[in-house]
Amino acid sequence: MEQSPLSRTIKELEDRLGVRLFNRDRRGTHLTRAGEVFLQDVRRVFTALEQAKEGARAAAAGHCGLLRVALSDGATQPRLAALLALCREEEPSVEIRLSEVPLIEQLRGLRDGTFDAGFARSDEVGDGIDAYPLWREPLVVAVPSRHPLLAHRLIPLEELLRYPLVMCHPEVCEGYCRQVDRVLRAVEVEPNIAERATSLEMMLTLVAAGYGVGFAAAERIAVCRHPEVVVRPLAHDDAELTTYLLTKTDAEGSERLDAFVGRAMREAQISNPEN
Repeated sequence: MEQSPLSRTIKELEDRLGVRLFNRDRRGTHLTRAGEVFLQDVRRVFTALEQAKEGARAAAAGHCGLLRVALSDGATQPRLAALLALCREEEPSVEIRLSEVPLIEQLRGLRDGTFDAGFARSDEVGDGIDAYPLWREPLVVAVPSRHPLLAHRLIPLEELLRYPLVMCHPEVCEGYCRQVDRVLRAVEVEPNIAERATSLEMMLTLVAAGYGVGFAAAERIAVCRHPEVVVRPLAHDDAELTTYLLTKTDAEGSERLDAFVGRAMREAQISNPEN
């Protein structure tokens, strides 16, 4: 049987690089360590190429600049929409391009210049990145209708942890998971994680189906309701989620980026006047 075009192309690429990109065994085909590293770098190349295309299109459309902003940990929310609307109103000639990526990819992109700024739910970002706390919002509980926890107007953590949990997948919402874990560690009970969801919509679907109890930011869940899910606040003072603005520490001065950060700080003051 003649070798398939895909297999032939992979073999030619491996010969050109001088490394094996895939291991092939009875269980199937999977990437080698060299293949995983190569894939990450190739993705950055294609991202940079796409951004170059977008920059050219923006210039042709009359925009005088482009800001590349990454979103991680489900950080999209009404407050971000308000900030973007303000940017369009005050500086319409600057185009803002958004990319939803895992936190680790956002941090890599900030360091290598793929992104100019980003939003995430974590300030544990390592050296070379600055994290500015912007928005705080309550962490609430998503409970199936007709669930025993609904007897509580404010749900105690000790009671909540008696039941299975539907949590976000840590590779998709790394910063969000860290903040939720910090809240759960307030009591010495090991959580029973029944399922991992990759989106708020999937989490609500699993909660509605009775798989367990979930967590969400109050503002996000307010715009993504499910008829079979009831939302309750936690009886815990520090049950909050914080959204951070991330930028590279030694980034070269950019008027567009400085203006964007300034607007974000202004919006944060409006949203959290006690800060």
